[in-house]
Amino acid sequence: ITAGLKPGPVKGGRGTIIVPDMSLDEALEHRFDMVVLPGGQPGATYLEQDQRIRKLLQEMAANKKVTAAICAAPKVLATAGLLDGKQATSYPGSVSAAEFPKVKISTDPVVIDGNIVTSRGPGTAMDFTLVLIEMLAGADVSRNVEQALQRP
Repeated sequence: ITAGLKPGPVKGGRGTIIVPDMSLDEALEHRFDMVVLPGGQPGATYLEQDQRIRKLLQEMAANKKVTAAICAAPKVLATAGLLDGKQATSYPGSVSAAEFPKVKISTDPVVIDGNIVTSRGPGTAMDFTLVLIEMLAGADVSRNVEQALQRP
């Protein structure tokens, strides 16, 4: 399920139009095994500023559910306190040691620390996606998806 902060289409930073399945308010009526935050700006900043997102992330963490973020969005997890004492990666400069001294910053393409998954950016999106598939559906499903992609 994709959800927008408000009803209607969302225009991405590069002009791409996404039509979410529902609004965030509608999505909050459901229970999820995983929440994945997309990166990019200014979208990641909008997510960071939305108290509903912060509350959802904290509830997911409290219930030992998976939270994931890519590119600039790991900052949303850091702002919500989910990365304190955890290892994480992000788009360079999005999560800084100066702003978030409790975060163990990595330059790895994808970092898994407990139920939190972070990734660096568009170039690491496929690896990020395969990790998320594995967490939700298992290693066999993730391998089958990767084989069908014909990655080198």
